Amino acid sequence: MIRKMKIDDAENVSKVTVSSFMQAVSGQLSEEGIATFLGISSSDSFLERINKDNLMFVSEDTDGINGVVELKEGRHIAMLFIKPDKQGGGIGRKLVEEALKYSRVKTVTVSASLVSVSAYIKYGFIIVGSEEEKNGLVYQPMEIELGN
Repeated sequence: MIRKMKIDDAENVSKVTVSSFMQAVSGQLSEEGIATFLGISSSDSFLERINKDNLMFVSEDTDGINGVVELKEGRHIAMLFIKPDKQGGGIGRKLVEEALKYSRVKTVTVSASLVSVSAYIKYGFIIVGSEEEKNGLVYQPMEIELGN
């Protein structure tokens, strides 16, 4: 089931993002990048952003929350994380599809972690530009044109 994130989901959402990040992404980043990510994926940070112009959706099953996607300002996928033991089952695709329904622009962007580029390509995103780094986070700019 995909639904909008609730305020009382913040702690579980943080746990999902951190566990997925630590398994799949952290090994490729500097200490600065890991610290940056841990800051933006804290419960408090999710609560702060949910009260701004960010939409967050969670995937949930009988085991609880197993995935999250964040759409920032109706134009940018800011987070997409699936519990490590639930990856590869289509949860990411469903979350992205749900988030894109709320886009307010024709072109939605994402700063994809390098390990997630192939997944975003499967979802219809294309690479735009070269790899970049900000605050220790290394990412690939990508985008998708909606309505085609």
